[in-house]
Amino acid sequence: MNIPTAEEPGLLHRSGRWCARHAWRVVAVWVLLLAGLALADHTWGGTYADSFSLPGTSAQTGADLITAHGGASGGTAAPIVIKSGGGPVGDHRAAVESAVAGLGRLPEVLSVADPLATPGAVSARGDIAQVTVRFTTSPASFDPSYLAGVDAAVEPLRAEHLTVEYGDPLGQLATPRSADRVSEAIGLAVAVLVLLIGFGSVAATGLPLLTAVLGLAIGLGGLGLLAGPFDFGQAAPTLAAMIGLGVGIDYALFLATRYRALLPSTADPAEAVGRTVATSGRAVLVAAATVAMALGGLCVSGVGFIGTLGVAAGLSVVVAAAASVTLTPALLGLLGRRIDRLYVRTPVAEPTGESDVWRRWAVRVSRRPWVFLAGGLLVLGVLAVPAASMRLGHVDAGAQAATRTDRRAYDLITEGFGPGANGPLTVVAHLDSGRVADEGRRQELAVSLKRQLTAVPGVASVTAPVPSPDHALLLTTVTPATGPQDPATAGLIRTLREDTVPRALSGTGATGYVTGTAAATQTFTDTLASTLPRIVGVVAAAAFLLLLSVFRSPLVALKAAVLNLFSIAAAYGVVVAVFQWGWGGALFGVTETVPVESYVPMMMFAIVFGLSMDYEVFLLSRIRETWLRHGDNHLAVATGLAATARVITCAALIMTSVFLAFLLSTNVAVKMLALGLGVSVVIDATVVRLLLVPASMYLFGRANWWLPGWLDRILPHLDPEGDR
Repeated sequence: MNIPTAEEPGLLHRSGRWCARHAWRVVAVWVLLLAGLALADHTWGGTYADSFSLPGTSAQTGADLITAHGGASGGTAAPIVIKSGGGPVGDHRAAVESAVAGLGRLPEVLSVADPLATPGAVSARGDIAQVTVRFTTSPASFDPSYLAGVDAAVEPLRAEHLTVEYGDPLGQLATPRSADRVSEAIGLAVAVLVLLIGFGSVAATGLPLLTAVLGLAIGLGGLGLLAGPFDFGQAAPTLAAMIGLGVGIDYALFLATRYRALLPSTADPAEAVGRTVATSGRAVLVAAATVAMALGGLCVSGVGFIGTLGVAAGLSVVVAAAASVTLTPALLGLLGRRIDRLYVRTPVAEPTGESDVWRRWAVRVSRRPWVFLAGGLLVLGVLAVPAASMRLGHVDAGAQAATRTDRRAYDLITEGFGPGANGPLTVVAHLDSGRVADEGRRQELAVSLKRQLTAVPGVASVTAPVPSPDHALLLTTVTPATGPQDPATAGLIRTLREDTVPRALSGTGATGYVTGTAAATQTFTDTLASTLPRIVGVVAAAAFLLLLSVFRSPLVALKAAVLNLFSIAAAYGVVVAVFQWGWGGALFGVTETVPVESYVPMMMFAIVFGLSMDYEVFLLSRIRETWLRHGDNHLAVATGLAATARVITCAALIMTSVFLAFLLSTNVAVKMLALGLGVSVVIDATVVRLLLVPASMYLFGRANWWLPGWLDRILPHLDPEGDR
């Protein structure tokens, strides 16, 4: 049997060396993969649209009953709002009828309600009307070219100088989607600048960017292909681009930096590439596994919408990691010793001198670790204070920019029908045919139900309950006095669902449900709020076990998990202060205070927890490498901090710029994620890396590396520096 010796290179070393020596083959495979996925996505790729399904809830059951009993014609409804500048909309009957007929002829349209023939569709003053168009599916998922047909259909209205605006979800289709491309371009431009200033070498700058962009394009192509058979939310490609671009640059940068440090002491550049992949490449894989695991933890929520967002972001991370440990070594092999030939200033690699500023900083922390630890925790504590008042909800069209048609439609509905008309509720009474069999009893129940609903505080109006076509249901519309994202509306929904409706139907044999878009989004919010602790527990426990296996230290793994929780709380606090409290929200295009989008804390937790581990893994890998070589904890901390300082600082600047560039997005939830993720990276790269990690490791001393023998025997060996 051929038993490998300790000196034999391991799998990662050999694979990195092979990629460097067969570089053109590796590059060709990646280019072919890009071309193939781009073609497949164009041919079979799907579209992105928000779709919420919550089986077993009052909102979902009520909606299903309406569809099953013919109370609605199915599909997705979207309002088209008309406003007359002078006089009632009814004075333009011919134009309205022409527009209704034109809309009805469009593909994907199931029905169009003529506002002049529909009760309650025209405002009390008569100058605002709603045309309800029911589509086969959410129009937000249609190709933007579909709007040309809608514009043509409503042209008779505009020809008579009527204002026409498209409400959600049709209005989402009219939202310009170029902002994401601008954000990506800004992130790349900042990355070029940071890398050139930080490292000086043109080739060392271009290599991480090329790897990241190619990996991102392949990841988005694969995501588009998956969007065909599976439902992905509108934020999925933006989230994948945000995460994929950031980690793609970071991972390739860590490898390129380590290669440049190893190259002078290695005769064969391919061998230097092999050593790079065996050390920093393994750390990249551990970091990527942590991020992907955290994102995969979103599936624990049991909500498909959230799970698919995690899958989208996780896919981009996996592709970025794969490109880093295969394509990056190939490109390094092609460059060889020419990696620093072109430069804008004298190229620099990892610092090694005793006089390095970062080593001096580490020594300073070692002299007063308690002071620096307390100071870092105080900073995080202050930033986290607003998080205690976090209010979850759905950010509706009323919080979007006034330049968007869905926002203008929202405002017109508020003006003509009241704020609650943007989120009407439907109360469904499922009748017991044996106990409510005759018309008289149904009428008696309908009168009683309307009376009790009208008496509820916060209700603006209640329509007379009407039976479904098969008389199995009674349906009534409740219009709240407040808008959909108002806390009072959330309270009203809970009151109706848990108290008023059950009490009104008690003893009748009927079962009541509260449904509608506002009820569904509130149910979605409540569901996510209840599952967040479970996700936190699962992800934190899994990350602890992974880091325990990697670094062979319970204390280091526990410390990393706890510090990440502090970092996340601080990022939550900043998001609450800006968006919910309104501190500087106008700077980011949000003109009013809004609740925190219900899925943002969950997404932020998974992403921030994973990304925080990135820098933790790279820093701790170098610290442990020195510890294993010298057995000196103080030397290990100082050396690890100094060796990774420049590359982590540059990586953090790039990641922050990529995230903050997405503040240009027109989607408020994306703005929240962008700000929260950008702030978290800054916190991790400064407070956590420069204060908390070195201070805590100095205080723990040799206990950092203590591991019981029995635990050492049962843990798998995933040492990030074990394969040299």
